[in-house]
Amino acid sequence: MHWIVADDLNSGAMTAPIFSPSASLTTTVVFALALCASLLLKFWLASRQISHVAHNRSAVPATFDARISLSAHQKAADYTITKARFGMIEMAWGAAIAVCWTLLGGLSELNQVLVRLLGDGLSQQVALLASFVAIGGLLDLPFTLYQTFVIEERFGFNKTSFTLWLQDFAKSLLLSTMIGLPFITLVIWMMGATGPWWWLWVWGVWMGFNLLALLIYPTWIAPLFNKFQPLEDPQVKERVTQLMARCGFTSKGFFVMDGSKRSAHANAYFTGFGASKRVVFYDTLLAQLSPAEVDAVLAHELGHFKHQHVIKRMAAIFSMSLIGFFVLGWISHQAWFYTGLGVVPNLVAPNDTLALLLFMMVLPLLGTFIGPVFAQLSRKHEFEADAYAVTQTSGTALAGALLKLFEDNASTLTPDPVYVAFYYSHPPATERLGRILPASC
Repeated sequence: MHWIVADDLNSGAMTAPIFSPSASLTTTVVFALALCASLLLKFWLASRQISHVAHNRSAVPATFDARISLSAHQKAADYTITKARFGMIEMAWGAAIAVCWTLLGGLSELNQVLVRLLGDGLSQQVALLASFVAIGGLLDLPFTLYQTFVIEERFGFNKTSFTLWLQDFAKSLLLSTMIGLPFITLVIWMMGATGPWWWLWVWGVWMGFNLLALLIYPTWIAPLFNKFQPLEDPQVKERVTQLMARCGFTSKGFFVMDGSKRSAHANAYFTGFGASKRVVFYDTLLAQLSPAEVDAVLAHELGHFKHQHVIKRMAAIFSMSLIGFFVLGWISHQAWFYTGLGVVPNLVAPNDTLALLLFMMVLPLLGTFIGPVFAQLSRKHEFEADAYAVTQTSGTALAGALLKLFEDNASTLTPDPVYVAFYYSHPPATERLGRILPASC
């Protein structure tokens, strides 16, 4: 038995597709199997990580026994295991929520309620997306709070007070409302108003938005959450200035961020784009590393720019997003895409937001299986940045900095190799030091 939905699905409705129950059933089965396979794979990987780290908890690896204490090694193991176990609960919860939104009809019901309240215009679509995000945020809130105020607190990393957390939350909500809401309103409007090539126009706007965010983030957004003071340590400043000049790089300045008011974790990074680029050091990093080690960490970051990793990654993201928007443009016309995922498409009201939200819930399933490819590429980039840093500074200093950062961040020295292959964007300590130290000799 076939039935026809006679709407124009690109500006709201489907371009008269013939709906087949068999196609809908196939979509349901494929989605359910993909969700189960993804969850089982993640559980298996997490179980491997927990078992491997626990098995090696009792002794520091020989490579590190002269530099890392047994207590620090065991703290890292316990921290890794705790996060992995908590992550398994989060994954199960996320899968359950996805099923509730889709196959159990949650998104469809929310859509119908808002259609009855607001009609079938743009305001209803924006309200649907905003409601979905708000409900999702509330459902994830207990996990965020537990991660910050229980796990991070237990291991001595959390420096955030509940008052500061509330302030950050309020600022993020305000920014999302002021910036994100107008942007997503524009996207939804374009999906219905720019014809069959809407996906290309939306991709162009999305790309421009991201480039603009890179430009304004360092000077307009980041200071809303942290204080940035010019680097004052004369020895460190002189070293990093000479390093930048030697490597042929310029920036808008060197800044120290008060990361210690939220976390004991340390880091350093480049931020911005073009003339707005700046070098940012966490105050926790400067407190722990020697000037030579800070130099080496910065040289590593410069290595990413020297090898054009940032541009390559942006090109990859933009290319993948273009493919994603193309697929969304095609799949949004298919009745089985909606009904197979538990949503009754609107017969009169636009379906653009429904298509966008369903696609956002399906896409992570694909990411589970192609993620290792990008993780491998990222680890390759890290090795290249390390190699560049060794040519510009001291390999011994870089190794020393990495060891301190691994210890400071409680990064396990004995991760499961399969888990690493799937998830790690940075190579494990053993692999990095194995390349850095011989190269510096």
